[in-house]
Amino acid sequence: MLRLYLAGLAILCACLTANAQEAGLQPILGQHREIIAESSRKTIKPAIDAIASSGLPQAQVMLETWAAKDVWMRKSDGLFFAGKKAGGRSYELTDFDTGEVVGTFEKSDLKQLKPNSGIRAMIGTALVQFQLTDPDRARRQAALQSIQRDPEGALLGPLRASIDDEPDADLKAQKQRLERLLTIGHDTDVGARVAAIAEMSDDLGVDVRAALNPLVVTKRQAAVTLPSDKNIAAVLQPDSEDLPRDVAYDLLVASDLAAPRVSADDNRAALAANIDRGRVGGVPVAQLGSAAARAQAYEALAEAGAVPALITQTDIDAALAAHVFFDTYAEPSPDVTAAAAHALERIELKVGLNQTLDLTLDAISLASIYFLAAIGLAITFGVMGVINMAHGEFIMMGAYTGYVVQQFIPDHTLSIIVAIPMAFAVTFAMGVAMERLVIRWLYSRPLETLLATFGISIALQQLAKNTFGTQARPLTAPGWLDGAWVLNDVVSISYIRIAIFVLAMIFLGLFLYIMKRTRLGLEMRAVTQNPRMAGSMGINPGRVNMLTFGLGSGIAGIAGVAIGLFAKVTSDLGSDYIVQSFMTVVVGGVGNIWGALAGAGMIGFLQKGIEWMTPSNTLAAQTYMIIFIIIFIQFRPRGIIALKGRAAGD
Repeated sequence: MLRLYLAGLAILCACLTANAQEAGLQPILGQHREIIAESSRKTIKPAIDAIASSGLPQAQVMLETWAAKDVWMRKSDGLFFAGKKAGGRSYELTDFDTGEVVGTFEKSDLKQLKPNSGIRAMIGTALVQFQLTDPDRARRQAALQSIQRDPEGALLGPLRASIDDEPDADLKAQKQRLERLLTIGHDTDVGARVAAIAEMSDDLGVDVRAALNPLVVTKRQAAVTLPSDKNIAAVLQPDSEDLPRDVAYDLLVASDLAAPRVSADDNRAALAANIDRGRVGGVPVAQLGSAAARAQAYEALAEAGAVPALITQTDIDAALAAHVFFDTYAEPSPDVTAAAAHALERIELKVGLNQTLDLTLDAISLASIYFLAAIGLAITFGVMGVINMAHGEFIMMGAYTGYVVQQFIPDHTLSIIVAIPMAFAVTFAMGVAMERLVIRWLYSRPLETLLATFGISIALQQLAKNTFGTQARPLTAPGWLDGAWVLNDVVSISYIRIAIFVLAMIFLGLFLYIMKRTRLGLEMRAVTQNPRMAGSMGINPGRVNMLTFGLGSGIAGIAGVAIGLFAKVTSDLGSDYIVQSFMTVVVGGVGNIWGALAGAGMIGFLQKGIEWMTPSNTLAAQTYMIIFIIIFIQFRPRGIIALKGRAAGD
């Protein structure tokens, strides 16, 4: 008997569903005809919800047509159709339920629905539940993006229902994550929300914090007694650091729990408004110059009921004592707020640690750039003692060499491979020419060397402007260097900076190999220690100085190619790095490659640290860094790693 009853009930439900589907969309539209025709964002939501929740397959088509402003209402019977221009002022109407053309009508017989941007946004939200299961992956992705922009509790059910049948692994992961976020904010089951919060407490995504933060937002309130139906965050004491006395009383006034205080301006205005035959409250106007007289006059007016009574300190004390002050969570569930507060505490700790890691990676990246820019200067200034103010222009020449190579080799990977040795060759040759023509005549004359190289620097800048113009030239990185290595929402570093770090380490190894394993390196070390003794041993100091200067200039050219991949290639490119290059060499220790590495690391970390403390003032950060370095040199004038032996005393 029970089986027959259940079977009959199932048949009845199926029949009702079938009848509803047979009825189609027109009855639903007709039920909400007035608000649909009015097209007001304030009243349209019930109609959109009714269409979206109808379960009819044509509901999606109708909503999409509506959003495209192609829905027309026939004035004669109030029915809605999809309209398409048929020529002139005629429109061909198609029934949403049958998909058949019902005829062609003049525009005067129709009314077009023109939803504004607000209504279209609501329609877009309603369409999300259909798009979540759309066969087109792009539409499913667009639906997820729509939910992320405007998360609503009504979308939680359709989102959950679409997860199991999602064929794309990436979209499925996005849906699962989004479902957790919607559960946190919109699920009616407290246990499910607490579980979702606990699950997402290790996630550093900004959207997770955006979902958790509203749960711990508090509102300050006052009442006669502490309410038992609110989620109390804290009970406050008046006249404390968290709740000053005046703020507490103002809160009572705002809550209509106490009379407002009369300000001095209100006092004067009340006295002026109640002047009667030269007196105010029995006090002559001529005597109102004193505060006591004004107070007496106002009290008289208050006793007569003409003005509000003055609020005394005793009144304020009594009002504060008669009420309680507290902060309440907007979220009514204490379990949810406790879980959210704990999760945010964990997330903030991890965010802080990851921000430190991100700052460290930025500092290492900056240090590698400074080291690459300064390694050539460490050779010429450290080994030869030449103050080369044109070192920055060799960096600039290397960057322009890379740009010229890319004009002939469009493949960016191949062009960079060619540009690196080409930049070395060009700047090596320029360095040798500069040493032979100018520097060799100015050894042991540092002031003249500084002035000469400064003049060469200006000349090279002007030559670059005349050749390439004043506009920045593009030096495009290969496609495989685009983007960044992203660890999470907090930590990321661009692939270009990683490549520059690797390049800096390669040149560190190459320089150490040259200095320790080659004849040129042995001769360079000998000339650095004692030029006269090296000359007496058969070493030509002039040739060594020439090759050393050329090597330092060549490495500067390679640094220019690397720097040009992320910086603007202009004639002023070298000026941005010459100061940091000198600071790197001096701070690290003159004549020591390990000192240059230590100096680059110190300056990179110092600059990033100061920029983090003063993020809105880059000039101040540069100033503080220079001041710190000046103080540092006072205590370690020979740098972090100073030379030992006779060379240290030269």
